[in-house]
Amino acid sequence: MSDILRSDSLFSSEALDNETELIPLITAEDEEQMNAESTPPELPILPLRNTVLFPGVVIPITVGRDRSIRLIQDVYRGTKTLGVVSQKDGQIEEPRADDLNRVGTIATIIRMLRMPDGSTTAIIQGKKRFEILEMASTEPYFTARVKEFEEIRPAKDDKSFDALVSSLKDMALEIIKQSPHIPTEAQFAIKNIDSPSFLVNFISSNMNAEVVEKQKMLEVADLRERASLLLAHLTKELQLLQMKNEIQSKVRTEVDRQQREYFLHQQMKTIQDELGGNPLEQEIEEMREKASKKKWTEKVGEVFERELTKLQRMNPAGAEYSVQHNYVQLLLELPWGEYSSDDFDLKKAQKILDRDHFGLDKVKERIIEHLAVLKLKGDMKSPIICLYGPPGVGKTSLGKSMAEALGRKYVRMSLGGLHDEAEIRGHRKTYIGAMPGRLIQSLKKAGTSNPLFVLDEIDKVGKDFHGDPASALLEVLDPEQNSAFHDNYVEVDYDLSRVMFVATANSLSSIHPALRDRMEIIEVNGYTMEEKLEIALRHLLPKQFKENGIKPKQLKLGAGLLEAIIEQYTDESGVRTLEKRIAKLVRFRAKQIAMKQKYAITITVDDLVKIFGPSHARDKYQGNDVAGVVTGLAWTPTGGDILFIETSITKGEGKLTLTGNLGDVMKESAMLALEYLKAHSDVIGLDSEVFKRWNVHVHVPEGATPKDGPSAGIAMLTSIGSAFTQQKVRKYLAMTGEITLRGRVLPVGGIKEKILAAKRAGIKEIVLSADNRKDIEDIDARYTKGMRFTYVNEMIEVVKHALLKEKVENALKVA
Repeated sequence: MSDILRSDSLFSSEALDNETELIPLITAEDEEQMNAESTPPELPILPLRNTVLFPGVVIPITVGRDRSIRLIQDVYRGTKTLGVVSQKDGQIEEPRADDLNRVGTIATIIRMLRMPDGSTTAIIQGKKRFEILEMASTEPYFTARVKEFEEIRPAKDDKSFDALVSSLKDMALEIIKQSPHIPTEAQFAIKNIDSPSFLVNFISSNMNAEVVEKQKMLEVADLRERASLLLAHLTKELQLLQMKNEIQSKVRTEVDRQQREYFLHQQMKTIQDELGGNPLEQEIEEMREKASKKKWTEKVGEVFERELTKLQRMNPAGAEYSVQHNYVQLLLELPWGEYSSDDFDLKKAQKILDRDHFGLDKVKERIIEHLAVLKLKGDMKSPIICLYGPPGVGKTSLGKSMAEALGRKYVRMSLGGLHDEAEIRGHRKTYIGAMPGRLIQSLKKAGTSNPLFVLDEIDKVGKDFHGDPASALLEVLDPEQNSAFHDNYVEVDYDLSRVMFVATANSLSSIHPALRDRMEIIEVNGYTMEEKLEIALRHLLPKQFKENGIKPKQLKLGAGLLEAIIEQYTDESGVRTLEKRIAKLVRFRAKQIAMKQKYAITITVDDLVKIFGPSHARDKYQGNDVAGVVTGLAWTPTGGDILFIETSITKGEGKLTLTGNLGDVMKESAMLALEYLKAHSDVIGLDSEVFKRWNVHVHVPEGATPKDGPSAGIAMLTSIGSAFTQQKVRKYLAMTGEITLRGRVLPVGGIKEKILAAKRAGIKEIVLSADNRKDIEDIDARYTKGMRFTYVNEMIEVVKHALLKEKVENALKVA
């Protein structure tokens, strides 16, 4: 972007303040010398967005486009000469050749500066006009073949032209005189120009006109005609200026009236004091009385008294009065030093957690441990808990249960989509509409300085030009720092050390690393089928009966109904979708009752299609009749899932094709698997030359869904091996593990979610890294019942175990 700042008047005040540096006044001899210089046949072209450069005039331009910066740097190192052309439309960010005017000005770069904000500013002086014949190139910047623009000048002894120039000068001096924004030094600049053509160019460059008008003036070849056009424009400008001055004099009269009203208000205030007191003074006294009962520190008390005194001196009609009043009111309403007493009855806490949440035994055990430590220590300087897991497993409600168990106020602050640091730290009072951050606002609502504060969706905190809220949270969540939390609006340190913070997140990868380091991560895993049934019967069904006005005797669930809903109409680790399905079931019965329709009290599995529509087709194990198809296991933010790795081979030159919306890591896994098999072809009983004669195509279905991660490494290895050997893969087998080029199988995460997904899909055996054995041992035996686990260290073990000797029907002859 190239531009020069302008005021609303004839001249740019910024340029005129630095006149001696930026606008050296050239003489007639200087101008003749510039006109005598030859025009190069080809010039680099610099497009300007909001200004037009005239011959002889010096202007600063700030360059922002990459190609413009490159051009300025190249030219400055070389001839320092370039062609400057204005754009037809200043809104276009990246102009093409058709977007530029044909007539421009040859310019010389006098100086190039690097500004403190990192931008590049060049000071350029116009020399003479030129016309573009055709563009020579567009990269890395525009260059064009040009010709000199022929100008028509009046004779030196032309009296009428001299009179025209004299009128121009007088008109310009009058505008400077009447405009309050233009310094009087500008008159000196106009008076000292002795060249008529430069005078026309100088005034044209600085006049208050649109770029289109200035460009038209630049393209006028006849100097006399150009001077006449300029005189017409200045006449119009002077008339507008005179009208503006008249309006301002009227406004001054209005201001005088406002001052008179102010004195009347002051008199009214005196009368009110005589009659029994000013309501505003009474409010100030009430505030002072409330302040005397606050438990704040001496420093906060001093700040409050100072701000209250300032409020007392202010005029209630002033704009600042309401801002100051709101600030003083906030200081009064904040719960300085007010704490609720904690109830550290751990047995009661255990009962409340068990009442509100079924399962999650390890999570509840860790929370009880946390409360026990707080009870023994007597302070809150302990790790901040972060409950991490898929949606709908009860992370937020666990925080609510903890607040109830402790007897603390419960405050929830959703951080999803938060991208402004001021949401955490507040705005400074100098801003219009300033207010404290959401932490301080929440404490004001809670009424105590030690609530249980749930920071919901901490992994979804955004970041943009407003700042980084995650960095602002570092102070909040550090027990060593948050005893003196600074809010920009409050401007007084507030003690957050006794607030109990509980964060929730769906994914750890997007949490700021320093923020994650300040929290203790507690994983909240998904639920099994049995747990979901219990949750539905204990919590979800009674809740929906109450919310929809249905009595339990009006609706009975048939055998296997809930299992069918979970299997066929939900696909999640949590129970949020299950709750929606149960709500739909209850509403279906409510509609029947309200419309007085006949119905059977018991809803059976056969009724589900009528209520919910066709069931959701979940991925199931698909057999081993096709070579190259292997079942992998994946982790998603909503829980585990199975995916199929499909490999086919066709005669060719050994080309590898990967499809299915795969990320870089997954693509690399496929390449690793193929290269390993090439290097160890004897493992699958093939000659290494075979790989050069067959093209390999690896596909992962559901191509619209992005997929990435190293977990599918051994599944890809087995899939490619099966495709080349045409051997069947072992039945009811799934696998997960990362592979290396030297043949190792590395551990992966999300094991519990993956096992639940495999169980739902009918998988009976899982192959995984030996380093994942500890993860399996940590899982409750209920989850792994009926499943077999095969642990491997080397990729060779995977292929030997997974591939059967039996070949598929109609097998290809690969060797």
